[in-house]
Amino acid sequence: MLKGFGTFLLKELKELMRDPKILLPMIVVPLVMFPVLGGVVGYAMQAAQEQAIKAALVVVNNDCGNWSNTFINFLQGLSAMGFNLTIYTESNIKPLSEKVLELLSKYNTTQILEIPDGFSQNITIHFNNPNVRAYVRLYSVLRGTSVFENIGSSAVDALIGMFNRQHAPDILYSEKATVIKGEVKYGVDPMAVSGLLMYQSIVLPMMVLLLISYAPQIAAASMAVEKEEKTLETLLTLPIDRLAILWGKLLSSIIVAAIGAVVYTAGYSYTLGSVMAGTPARLNVDLAALGLVPSTLGYLLLGLSLFVTIVSVLALSVILAAFAEDVRGAQALVGNIYPMIFLPSIALIYLDINTLPLAFKLVLFAIPFSHPMIASKAIIVGDLWTVTLGIIYVSAFTLVVMYAASKLFATEKILTAKIKFKGLKKRKGVSAEES
Repeated sequence: MLKGFGTFLLKELKELMRDPKILLPMIVVPLVMFPVLGGVVGYAMQAAQEQAIKAALVVVNNDCGNWSNTFINFLQGLSAMGFNLTIYTESNIKPLSEKVLELLSKYNTTQILEIPDGFSQNITIHFNNPNVRAYVRLYSVLRGTSVFENIGSSAVDALIGMFNRQHAPDILYSEKATVIKGEVKYGVDPMAVSGLLMYQSIVLPMMVLLLISYAPQIAAASMAVEKEEKTLETLLTLPIDRLAILWGKLLSSIIVAAIGAVVYTAGYSYTLGSVMAGTPARLNVDLAALGLVPSTLGYLLLGLSLFVTIVSVLALSVILAAFAEDVRGAQALVGNIYPMIFLPSIALIYLDINTLPLAFKLVLFAIPFSHPMIASKAIIVGDLWTVTLGIIYVSAFTLVVMYAASKLFATEKILTAKIKFKGLKKRKGVSAEES
């Protein structure tokens, strides 16, 4: 056994746990961040489930036969099974395709279930000829890119399955139509579309997250190395404008970040194109034909949104690094930015910002680092104004941060600035004296 190992290990643990630069980003921040993140995901799941259970469904009866009435009675009786499903009925609307948008607006719903002409006749024939089946057509509105977007369509499929179990296996099946940007797309399964959109909603935010979380460490380390090796004092004595030093560090990091933004955006575009190339053969869904593939302008705005966000993160990282004594301290201080990066990124994977309460929506819009994630979803549905306004907001935030950084470099505080945790250091000193 190593002599004195236990005592030395305890000493090292005490020193590390008393260091606020380690305690805050590694222990305190995760204790706050992960419960908040869990609450966001839980809220998204609960909201989606409640929306599916408490949905309003417009049933258009174009058959008006005995079996169509039986099916409507079945839907209306679901309240006894715990489904708080509001049923609105309409009859003999032909052709329904011309009235879909009007009915959706009239009843403020996102789903219409059509019972077509011949429904009752086909069910009656089915008992003698199982090859003949009846169908209903579900019209669903594609509202956003949340990973829970397809819960409503899945719930209707489950209801059809319950009806089949009550009467006869496979007596009824569903045809799907999806309302996308105000147009009815027949033969398009909303579950297939939302599944592909879910892929986009996960992959791009994760790529953005990696880039934004990596770039600040470069800028912070560059600044901290200068202070740790005392070369910053030498630089400040040279006949060079101090702002030139600041802008040199920022622009070098910005150039690297810009290259990263271009590479990540191009990589995402290539990956998405590869996935879309195989989509029609497997799922009979062509997102490009449905208008759900970002345009060239959308990609350019996404790249710009990512770029200005990275610039703001870099400028803020340089300011924080100026208050650190060494590289480790700078990285720890920059680590305190990460909750503002990680929380919006992961939350927006599960949530569609357009369906959130106003207060929650304003919080996400107010966080500058959330705008690339918002942009990644907005360009899919062609909402370029949201992306443009986000770029303007983040650019204004960046200018404010860079102005603060320039003021810091213009004074001697750049050499002496430190963030001190007096309470913790005092307790550390008292403990050292007692020992």
